Amino acid sequence: MSADTILSFEEAMEKYDPVLGFEVHVELNTKTKMFSSAPNVFGDDPNTNVNEVDLGLPGVLPVVNKAAVESSIKIGLALNCKIAESCRFARKNYFYPDTPKNFQTSQYDEPIAYDGYLDIELEDGTVFRVEIERAHMEEDAGKLTHMGGAAGRIQGADYSLVDYNRAGVPLVEIVTKPIEGAGSRAPELAKAYVAAVREIVKNLGVSDARMERGNVRCDANVSLRPHGQERFGIRSETKNVNSLRAVEHAVRFEIQRHAAVLDSGQPVIQETRHWHEDTRTTTSGRAKSDADDYRYFPEPDLVPVVASREWVEELRATLPEPPAARRKRLQADWGYSDLEFRDVVNAGVMDSIEETVAAGASASAARKWWMGEIVGRAKTADVDPADLGVSPQTIVELNGLVEEGKINNKMASQVLDGVLAGEGTPAEIVEKRGLAVVSDDGPLLEAIDAALAAQPDVAEKIRGGKVQAIGAIVGGVMKATRGQADAGRVRELILEKLGVEG
Repeated sequence: MSADTILSFEEAMEKYDPVLGFEVHVELNTKTKMFSSAPNVFGDDPNTNVNEVDLGLPGVLPVVNKAAVESSIKIGLALNCKIAESCRFARKNYFYPDTPKNFQTSQYDEPIAYDGYLDIELEDGTVFRVEIERAHMEEDAGKLTHMGGAAGRIQGADYSLVDYNRAGVPLVEIVTKPIEGAGSRAPELAKAYVAAVREIVKNLGVSDARMERGNVRCDANVSLRPHGQERFGIRSETKNVNSLRAVEHAVRFEIQRHAAVLDSGQPVIQETRHWHEDTRTTTSGRAKSDADDYRYFPEPDLVPVVASREWVEELRATLPEPPAARRKRLQADWGYSDLEFRDVVNAGVMDSIEETVAAGASASAARKWWMGEIVGRAKTADVDPADLGVSPQTIVELNGLVEEGKINNKMASQVLDGVLAGEGTPAEIVEKRGLAVVSDDGPLLEAIDAALAAQPDVAEKIRGGKVQAIGAIVGGVMKATRGQADAGRVRELILEKLGVEG
């Protein structure tokens, strides 16, 4: 079977049941790293936010970041988990060039949070419960940049650069139990689950939750089994998927790929795989290791973390409004129907609309712009709406120009195109492109005279009482003024000129 052979999704669903599992890695936004005093800052020059602990130099000792522990407990509580009264760190031994110590300080058999769940609402309102096995604390690895290759991956690269700034950044890894019963909705559930986790950690304020920066990353596990079979199939793990759309597409592709492998009579290989956004395919990474391969043992340099019940309850009292309750409140505040609000959530623009309303727009105006203009452009560009880079302040300014009568909706759409093209603010683009509405009566009367002369029969109909025919004259004026006329004022002037009451 060819490496890129896949079955159609429909054929795969006719024969097999998917079983899913997700490991979502959440970078915490603490001021310092998990076990060192080095700054936890994104975007600084390579290898500037490191110290001797991050580099694994001889004789150094780690110190647990209390703020990271508190954030981890909050995440566990928000995931409806039990919080361990005592837990400990372990050494996960493996060689990665971006992990200077040659082991990762993580948690193995004693996670800080366990046995939780999340109720995930799908696009049509169906609720699917995902069981959480554990949420454990660990540290992130550094970052490799592969140079010289066509795709930016190690295959074909001439050499690699390593940046240890990320090494030691606090992570919480959230691991689900096997997810059964999703059927053909497995890709949709994958996207919705990761979106829910991202929403939770952002709502808690414990992570910047920006997937494009790697603050939230998903390892997606997929296996298939023939209908009626109880035993799980062999799984593959697609690593470090960092967008919601990519999670959905990766799960769909792996289902189709597994189905083709099974149909060919060959065994599925337990392995990690890499996601390629450009082709929406995965390629083989390495044989997947089991826990035994990592030779876990208790971290000898760290004492157990004790979370007293009083401390846990103090942290529980600080939790913000849960996302589900927030959605109900926002829907009521905005006056959206169930369908309107569901469309907003499914489009991924609820936060953007909330920020736009907070910036000064009405709820109806915010929805008009995000759902009517931004979402459509995002679909055309095949990106998430937030990735277009339109700020709430831009929408407020653009909507204000329309409400003030300085531009009309058609012009506003052109202005938005200019914003996306990087031409400046809406006001700057209006001036540069000469898009202001023509409301001066002189030019409008000239255009009206020309339109009436070109359509004398229409003018007679209007005089005869068929006022609805005025649209043809208005249209002629709008064409003559390149859509820049104030349509309302044009209508008033036409009726005055023809001596007809509106």
